[in-house]
Amino acid sequence: MGDNVDIKELLRTYGKHWRWFVLSVILTIAVALVKLRYTKSTYRATAKIQIVEENNGGLDLLSELDFFSLGKNNVLDEIEIIKSRSHLIEVVKRLGINTKIMEVGNVLESEIYTNPPININFVAEDSIINKTAFEFNVTLLSDTTFSYSDENTGERTYTYGNNLSTILGDVVITPNLSVFNRYRGNRLHVLVTPVNVVADYLKEVIEITNEDELSNIVNIYYENEKPMKARDVVSELISIYNENAILDKQLIADRTSTFIDSRISDISLSLSSVDESAETLRTSKGIVDIASEANINLTAGASNRQELASAQNQLNIASSMLEMVEQQNDFEVLPANLGLSDPTIASTTAKYNQLVQERNRLLKSSNEKNPVIVNLNEQLNSLKKTMSASLNSNVSNLNLTVNTLSGQQSIINSRIYAAPKNERALRDITRKQQTTEALYLYLLQKREEAQIAAVSTAPKSKIVDFPATGRKPVAPKKVMILLAAGIFGMLIPFSIIYVRDILDNKISNMKGLEGAVKDTPIIGEIPKLTKKELKNIVVNDRTVLGESLRIIRTNLDYLIKTKRNKDSKSNVVFVSSSVSGEGKTFVSSNLAMILAATNKKVVLVGADIRNPKLTDFFENHDVSSSRKQFKDNHNKRPLGITEYLVSGSVLPEDLISTIEFQEKSIDVVYSGRIPPNPAELLLSEKMGKLFRTVSDKYDYVIVDTAPLMLVTDTLLISQFADHFVYVTRAGVTENRAVEYPLKLKEEGKLNGLCFLVNDVAGSDLGYGGMHGYGYGKAVKKWWNFG
Repeated sequence: MGDNVDIKELLRTYGKHWRWFVLSVILTIAVALVKLRYTKSTYRATAKIQIVEENNGGLDLLSELDFFSLGKNNVLDEIEIIKSRSHLIEVVKRLGINTKIMEVGNVLESEIYTNPPININFVAEDSIINKTAFEFNVTLLSDTTFSYSDENTGERTYTYGNNLSTILGDVVITPNLSVFNRYRGNRLHVLVTPVNVVADYLKEVIEITNEDELSNIVNIYYENEKPMKARDVVSELISIYNENAILDKQLIADRTSTFIDSRISDISLSLSSVDESAETLRTSKGIVDIASEANINLTAGASNRQELASAQNQLNIASSMLEMVEQQNDFEVLPANLGLSDPTIASTTAKYNQLVQERNRLLKSSNEKNPVIVNLNEQLNSLKKTMSASLNSNVSNLNLTVNTLSGQQSIINSRIYAAPKNERALRDITRKQQTTEALYLYLLQKREEAQIAAVSTAPKSKIVDFPATGRKPVAPKKVMILLAAGIFGMLIPFSIIYVRDILDNKISNMKGLEGAVKDTPIIGEIPKLTKKELKNIVVNDRTVLGESLRIIRTNLDYLIKTKRNKDSKSNVVFVSSSVSGEGKTFVSSNLAMILAATNKKVVLVGADIRNPKLTDFFENHDVSSSRKQFKDNHNKRPLGITEYLVSGSVLPEDLISTIEFQEKSIDVVYSGRIPPNPAELLLSEKMGKLFRTVSDKYDYVIVDTAPLMLVTDTLLISQFADHFVYVTRAGVTENRAVEYPLKLKEEGKLNGLCFLVNDVAGSDLGYGGMHGYGYGKAVKKWWNFG
C-alpha cells in the first residue's frame, strides 16, 4: 500500500501559517473591491420575437401567381438574416452610435448616451464620417466657449456654433442648454468610429438563440453599459428586419404589377383594332344580324375555339416569359407564374426570385467577387437555363396544340364558310375580339390582386416581449468575483508553501527527521533562539530551551541505562555534526550543564583540536558565576588535550578545569593549542587512557568532537564512545546528510547513534508546535502588544 496522507499533519503544516492566509485573503479581496469599484456595470437587454410562418392570409387571389414561397420558414436562416452585417450597419447609422461622447472622470470614462451637453454636427458627407476613425477632447468652459484638442492640435478655445476644422472636415459644436450646467467645466472625450467597425463589434456581442428546435420563438440578447442603449439597439434591429422583409415582398409584387401593366397596354391596342375591324365590316357590308349556323357546326366550333383560345393564351404568356428571360442581362426578379399549366416553370421561377433577393441583400455589404455571390450567380445562371429550356419546350408544345386546334377549326370553318362570305368574315372578327377580351380581363384581375398583395404585406416577425433590461447589472458579478478573490487569496500562500515544501530538502524538525533516520533514536529538538535570548540554561530555567534540554536529558538517560552493564558505565557521549555551524558545541555545553543540574559529576571534553570552540562559548556567554573570574582562569592558558598528547609528563588529572554556573559546577577538558598534525595525535594510545580515566571518575562524559563529514578526527576516536549524538540543524542540514552517519552505524563505526535537531522554529517544534514546552509559564498572546 502507498503512503497515506496524514491529514492532521497536513493541516498543521499549513495552519501554522494562518496569518499569511488571512493577510493574503484580505489583500486579494481588497484588490477585488478596488477592481469592482472601477469596473463599469453591464446591463443585458432581452427581447423575444416570433418568426411568422408565411401563409396565404389575404392573398388567396395570388395563389395562381405564386408570388411568395408559402412553406415554413427556416428559423436558423432567419436568425442569420437578423444578425446580418447589412442590418447591423443600418442600426449603427440610424442610432448614430458610431459617435460616442464620453465624460472623463478621475479614473474612468463614462458614456453620455442620452441628453449629451453638446450637439456635434459634421459638415462632411456621411460617407466620409462613416469610414473614418477620429477622436478629440472638449472642455466645457462656459455657455459660449469651449476648448478643443486632438492628437494633431493643441488645446484651443472656440465659440459654440462656429466651424471647427478637423481631419473629418468642418465640425459645428453647439451646447445643449437643458443639461449644460450639469457638465459645466467637465472634460469630454468624443470618439468617432467607422460604421463597419461598430457593426462588426455588434455582430460579435449580440446573441440570438432559438427557444426550441421546433419553435419559432427567437431570443435576442445584447449587453451594454447603458441600459437604454442596449434596448435601443435590439429594438432597432427588430424594426429593420421587419422593414427589409416587407420591402422584399413588395419588390416582387411591384415587378409583377409592372409586367401586367405592360401586357394590358399591348392587349388594349389589339382589342381596339379588332373592334374597329368589326365596325368597318358591318358598316361597309351593311350587316345588322346574321342567322345562326347549324347547331352542330356552331357547337363544335365554339368548343374548338375555346380550346384554341386557351392554348393561344398559354402560348402568348409563355412566349412573353421566354422573351423576358432571354433578354435579361443582369439578375432581376421575374414575374411569378401567370397561369402556365407547367408546374416546373412556376417552381423554378419562385426559386430564381428567392436567390435574386438573397443576392441583392448580400451585395449591400459585399461585392461581386465574394465567393457566396459567385456561387449564387452560378445557381441563377443554371436556373435561367432551366427556365429557358422549360419555356422553349412549353412554347413548342403549345404551338403544336395551337396548330392542331387550328386545323380542326379550319375543318369546321370550311363548313361555316359555305355560308355567305360576310358571315364568315364577321365570325373571324368576333373570334379575335373574344380572345383578346378574355386575356384583357384576366390581366386586369391579376393586376388588382398584385395591388392587394402590396398593400396587405405583413411583417415577418411578431414581438412577443419588447426589449427590456433588468434592474441589476449582469456584470461584474460581485459575489463571484469576491469569492474567487478569496479562493485565490488562499491559493497564493498555499502554493508558495507547497512549492517551498517540495523544493525544501532540509531537515526542519524532529517529525521530518524521523522519516530520514527510520528506526534510529531521536532524543529531542532544541528551539530557535533570538539574539536577546540566553544561549545557555540557568537553574530552574522555565524557558522552551530549558524544557527541551530536560527532555533530551531524560531520553539520553534512558539510552545510557539501557546500554549500561556491570562491566561498563556507558557514560561517554560524543556530540558531533555533519559540518561546522550546526550547533554541536552549543548542544554539548548545554547538555553538560543540564546534566550537572541534577547534582551529577559531569566533565565536558573538547575533542575538536582542529577548531576548538569551547573556550569561545564560555567566554561569549555568561556561564560562570563571575565572568571576570572565567577570563582570569582562561588567561592562564590551562593545559588541553594537545599538550597531554604531546607531552609525556602531563597526566589526565592535570587537564581538568572547573566552571561555576548558578551554584553548580562542571569540569572541562579543553582542546589545547591547535597542532599541525591533529589526526596523528588522536591516534595516540593516550586518548584511550584519557577516556577511561574520566569515564571512571565522572557520571557523564560529554565530548565535543569535530564535524564528522569534514575531517576524520572523530572517526579516529569513535571507538571510545558509548553513545553518539549526531546534531542536525533545522533549515541547514540536508536530508541526505544523515545517510552518512547511518552508513557508519551499519558498518559498526559508530556506537549508540542517536540524532538531535537544533535551531527548530517555534511553530515546528515537536508534534504540536510549542505546546507543552514551558508548562506553567504564562505566555503573552501575539495580539497583546503591551
